[in-house]
Amino acid sequence: MGLPRRVPRADHVLRARILTAIVMLAVLSVALTSFSTHAWIAFVAVIAALAGWEWGGLAGWSSTPRVAYGAGLGALVALAAVVSGLWQGVLTPTALVPVLLVSIVFWVLFAFPWLLRRWVLGRGLVALLIGLVVILPTALAMIVLREAGVAKLLAAMAVVWVADIAAYFAGRAFGRRKLAPAISPGKSWEGVYGAIIGVEFYGLVLVFAFGIELSAGMLILGALALVVLTAVSVVGDLFESLLKRQAGIKDSSGLLPGHGGVLDRIDSLTSTLPMVACAVLFLPV
Repeated sequence: MGLPRRVPRADHVLRARILTAIVMLAVLSVALTSFSTHAWIAFVAVIAALAGWEWGGLAGWSSTPRVAYGAGLGALVALAAVVSGLWQGVLTPTALVPVLLVSIVFWVLFAFPWLLRRWVLGRGLVALLIGLVVILPTALAMIVLREAGVAKLLAAMAVVWVADIAAYFAGRAFGRRKLAPAISPGKSWEGVYGAIIGVEFYGLVLVFAFGIELSAGMLILGALALVVLTAVSVVGDLFESLLKRQAGIKDSSGLLPGHGGVLDRIDSLTSTLPMVACAVLFLPV
């Protein structure tokens, strides 16, 4: 009687990755289409809590502060939803935009210098505040966009997904010049260009598929907005990569087998969704 064949580790990882992806897709699909406003807010609050717990790991906190920070972030998301009117399904720009603007200012003005100088997150007040700036507006943006229409949330998330896929294949095929070798050696400038082209094509597909009529000026503005979103999504990805490298870890956690942690899945969304949500609140379409 022979010994059972040992399945290579790579097969285990691939199976875990595929299974986790199927489960995540199923859960997200049900949550997007079937959850009430209250259930969706609770769902997003849980995501924020898990992301907050992972953030504590990036900051090097011990177990108790990590749990407390995650729980506090989840509770803060729920409280912000109640205070802003989101709990009642009301989109109130004056209550939400200040929080979203803090995120936008951080990603546009501070994230790039942070990457350039490779500042350290630390374990103190800076880590606590930056975690709030990264996670809270993202969670509120997920609630705003879903309340504005599931299609709008999916369209915004798809910008990041398309950018990631296009960057991966463009980088594999044409990658020569490293984008940030000290932070993420696998990323290249050619990958960024591929991401921009992929997202612009995605935008055109949306325009034609839904029969959206835009003037030449609006088309140009839309194209520029997609370039900005793509660039900021790359910054969001690099930012988390830098924090993980400084913390000496590969993934933000092992919550999602084969995919790392929650922050690993939403890294680029943290920098893009608040921008889209802010635009939707001011420019409802």
